[in-house]
Amino acid sequence: MNAQELEFFEKKVRPLLAQHCYSCHSTKAETLQAGLYMDSRQGLLRGGDSGPAFIPGDSAGSLLMEAVRYESYAMPPEGMLAANEIEILQQWIDNGAKWPEEASPVIGLPEKAFDLEKRKAEHWAWQPIESPEPPAVLDASWPRQTLDYFILKQLENERLNPTEEVDRAALLRRLYFDLIGLPPTADQVQAFLSKGNEPAALEEVVDELLESPHFGERWGRHWLDLVRYAESRGHEFDNDASNAYQYRDYIIRALNADVPYDQLVREHLAGDLLETPRLHPETGGNESILGTGFWFLGEWVHSPVDIRKDEADRFDNMIDVMSKTFLGLTVACARCHDHKFDAIASADYYALSGFLQSSQFRQVRFQSMEHNRNIARELKKLDTKYRRLIQLQLEETGRGSLPTHIKLPEALADKVIVDYGKMKQEDFRQDGFLFGQGPRRLGTPSLLNGEEGPSIAFEDRGVAASDPFWHGLEAVFEKGEANRSKLYSLPRSGRSLRTPTFKVTQPEVACRVEGAGHVFACVDSHRLVAGPLHSETLRPFKSGQPWVKLNLARYVGHHIHLEFIPAKDQTIEVSLITQGASTEDLEKFEAHQLRLSAEVDKAYPEEFLRSLHPLAAEWAAEREKLKERIQHRSEVAMAMLDGSEENDTILIRGNASNPGKIIPRRFLSAIEGEEAMPITAGSGRLELAAAINDRENPLTTRVIVNRLWHHLMGRGIVASTDDFGVLGQRPTHPELLDHLAIRFVKQGQSLKKMVRYLVLSRTYAMSSHAHEDALAADPKNLLWHYRPPQRLEGEVIRDALLAISGQLDRKQFGESIPIHLTDFMTGRGRPKKSGPLDGDRRRSIYITIRRNFISPFMLAFDTPVPFSTMGRRNVSNVPAQALILLNDPFVRMQAQAWAEAVLAEQDSFDGRVDAMYLAAFGRSPTKKEKAIARGYLSASAADANHPSQEQEAWSDYAHALINTKEFIFLR
Repeated sequence: MNAQELEFFEKKVRPLLAQHCYSCHSTKAETLQAGLYMDSRQGLLRGGDSGPAFIPGDSAGSLLMEAVRYESYAMPPEGMLAANEIEILQQWIDNGAKWPEEASPVIGLPEKAFDLEKRKAEHWAWQPIESPEPPAVLDASWPRQTLDYFILKQLENERLNPTEEVDRAALLRRLYFDLIGLPPTADQVQAFLSKGNEPAALEEVVDELLESPHFGERWGRHWLDLVRYAESRGHEFDNDASNAYQYRDYIIRALNADVPYDQLVREHLAGDLLETPRLHPETGGNESILGTGFWFLGEWVHSPVDIRKDEADRFDNMIDVMSKTFLGLTVACARCHDHKFDAIASADYYALSGFLQSSQFRQVRFQSMEHNRNIARELKKLDTKYRRLIQLQLEETGRGSLPTHIKLPEALADKVIVDYGKMKQEDFRQDGFLFGQGPRRLGTPSLLNGEEGPSIAFEDRGVAASDPFWHGLEAVFEKGEANRSKLYSLPRSGRSLRTPTFKVTQPEVACRVEGAGHVFACVDSHRLVAGPLHSETLRPFKSGQPWVKLNLARYVGHHIHLEFIPAKDQTIEVSLITQGASTEDLEKFEAHQLRLSAEVDKAYPEEFLRSLHPLAAEWAAEREKLKERIQHRSEVAMAMLDGSEENDTILIRGNASNPGKIIPRRFLSAIEGEEAMPITAGSGRLELAAAINDRENPLTTRVIVNRLWHHLMGRGIVASTDDFGVLGQRPTHPELLDHLAIRFVKQGQSLKKMVRYLVLSRTYAMSSHAHEDALAADPKNLLWHYRPPQRLEGEVIRDALLAISGQLDRKQFGESIPIHLTDFMTGRGRPKKSGPLDGDRRRSIYITIRRNFISPFMLAFDTPVPFSTMGRRNVSNVPAQALILLNDPFVRMQAQAWAEAVLAEQDSFDGRVDAMYLAAFGRSPTKKEKAIARGYLSASAADANHPSQEQEAWSDYAHALINTKEFIFLR
């Protein structure tokens, strides 16, 4: 049972059986029905009164499938399973109905207790990182780096010798593809080979490649596999994931800048919360906040029937990706029960889920936000200054005392769920700066700009009010989040007020507002309101409409927060959110407000307000001067925003409709214990990032250095790069892994320094030809006695074709190029327009990735479908790859362009063949290869009746070179 099969079983099959079958068909059932046990493979194979429940590999002949389809028996009796659930069981049975190796439940014996401490003590990955000394070796001349001692020692223990070092030409090609994903040019090959075996020449090339802007593109593509990067949402209509490309550009820039890995982790988990974010050196934009976009790169269902289940599934994916990427753990397997194998309790899963419950999605103005944040700070000082001056005048005149006896009747107060007049500053949430520094209290002086000029008014209620100082922020490069979404046609980035999260207990929620705009009810963090099911969550309101009502009857029992977005150049004020208030109650709220307004008018009479006009004019003038410095234009990107502080509840057996007890937010109990995490404020994601980065956590640095080793050596020290758990593979060289982790930390968690260390080793430079005795003794190469040939990924093959043909446009960043759609790429959500066949000659990382319309070229070469973390790609050898290289029009186009370039640049036959071999393989042709080329091209020339056929012959020859194994493999 491989890792993918195990994950499918634990996340899809077992929860399904547990939810619908175990109550009647398990060792825990009060009364066993039909003699059938379904909590073990043995029980299902043995069957019950009617015989075996399934036949592995044959769903059509299995009783279980008849029963769930209601063809004979009708199971489960309370109602037929959903179609997708039936499909899960069918797929599982057809694939052999594999079940993890575990003790089958025994009737009458209690289930084995989940012993977290025992599991932690028995498994290597939870143990502290040691600092091992390099071992002594017999051949002290072989190691070039300290890591080589660890490799050589294990080989010597088995009386094996490492293979020879690869030739310099092959090493150079290996370095270019591994570090920047592009082939060396003929000139670069010849220049390197002319320096012989000088160590300095190798170091010079490595340093040059590490500083190349293409380094981030190559390694950024590796990283995008981890975060399931895509630019569409998948599901039925494959809606756009707007501005996803900003995350891609962010990770390329971060890798090129060699941002320390612990900082990258911090930015991904809590980049929106950093007091001093990392800024773009040219634009001044906030780079750190872009890292949080990775949370939202997953699939979104555009109009789910069960909205709470949809949230649970999205959180499942987010936790799965986060935990695999940074920790190498399958934490999401603990959604339905304590992890079956690892020291991960189900409570750990829901403790992490609380961090997501306390956060939300947004599109952020990342380029202008830090500049405008400084403006907002200056504005706060300015407003504070003038409010103090007004307060002095109030004190001098003896005015401003407001009555405290006018209170909202208790019966009405009980129906208020948000009161901005009483809200604490720390509970105030907004996206951007539009709603000022917080709620305005009753009696707060505010500046008005009327037709007769600036004046002062005193708030007659507590409100959250948008400030016209920030008008004009609608004019940004902002697109709708989904093609068919009503919500994201609103210019809302940096312009919304967010209420705390609350539970819907009544069918109607009413909001006291002034001004014009929209209110959106975000139910269980669901944001896409396209389609027929959830359109009632979005309501417009107009000036003169004091109460806007939302009919949320179908969401009773769900958790929501509200977002208020003013219309363009409009000011809105939000004072109260009520739940379950009748029309009569709302009238009483208004009557109470009229009494308050009368008292405010009495406290601040008209003649006093007129006396403040000169102060108002000064205030307005200084505000206008400051307003001129606002940066209005900004690109936007997906990011996270802190919401109200929420803890999640355990979902019994992962079922969203069956919540259990509340679990406080914290990190994994195997590392930090079961106590709630001390959280300073907000979601606690900053504290979570600190826990993941903590030196006492043995996972984070081990996981990342193992990923670097995997990409450079072809297989990780832990081969299961995303699973350091019991069902993953154990490290072949545990001391080496710890040596790398320790060195990584000592060198400031620099990814480039670690890459440099690895590629300058003798281990990296080993040939791909193994010694026969070593291969016989270690056929799987677990000891690293040679470096097996590595096939290039689809993206790299495509980029290499553009490079050798001279067609590659090396432009970086920006909106992605639409994918070229073939006639066979059909289905709902198909883009209206196809991109160019050659992708505008850009690198593959800049071509749009649509979940439902992935390039056939990429799929043939095992580009992963972006639904979860894939740190180790599959490497297949299938006929489709040869057919793609032979018949794909893009490949033929590049072969022709390559031939044309060579014919234009080289006059002689030898010069042309030499140039093509150097470009394609990084080496010169042998005499035999040149003779074969001469024979083929001479024969073609003899058959030619027209000069253009010479070019066609060279194009065919170029195409033949592309179709060799050597072109797509590294020796």
